[in-house]
Amino acid sequence: MLRRMSKILVLAGCFSLVSLAAPAQQVIHALVGTITSVDAMAKTIALDTGDGSQTFFKYPPDSKTSVVFDRNIRTDAAAAGEFQQSGARVIVYYFGDGDLRAAVAVRGLGTGPFNEIVGTVAEFQKDKHSLLIADKSRQVQTFKIASGTVVESGMGAAEGLRFQPQQGDQLRVLATVVNGAATALFINAL
Repeated sequence: MLRRMSKILVLAGCFSLVSLAAPAQQVIHALVGTITSVDAMAKTIALDTGDGSQTFFKYPPDSKTSVVFDRNIRTDAAAAGEFQQSGARVIVYYFGDGDLRAAVAVRGLGTGPFNEIVGTVAEFQKDKHSLLIADKSRQVQTFKIASGTVVESGMGAAEGLRFQPQQGDQLRVLATVVNGAATALFINAL
């Protein structure tokens, strides 16, 4: 019995060492804003997030960094070092936090016009891919969720069609009109 228990402990210890040696995967998050500057020499991007603050990103230092990045939203983005358009409204995909954020990819959102709303989920119609948001004044706006919609939930960036908000959830939605319908481009769960 003691011999069997010691074998189990040795085996568990080996698995622990292997897991420590394995590199951690970085979860990709998303942030929307307007690029205020791109410095190719310093490999940095400055982003105005609309709240009066600037967020800075470095291009990823190591292309071998293992990341968890939704394949469907990755295809609509350019590598961070390839996007050089200052003044563009974008979604920046990154990992890290604070001053240690590394931009992996950037997706341009076009020229707009854009509508941004912060509010509460009044209703979510999964079968219609429709999201109804009530703002502070209780005005309800309807947004279509499309395959190009990106959602940041704190657990990482994901494709909007997988999003299943609950009534009462607090969200920030950035939208534009596509084919006559207000369509969410970016949803941030607050």
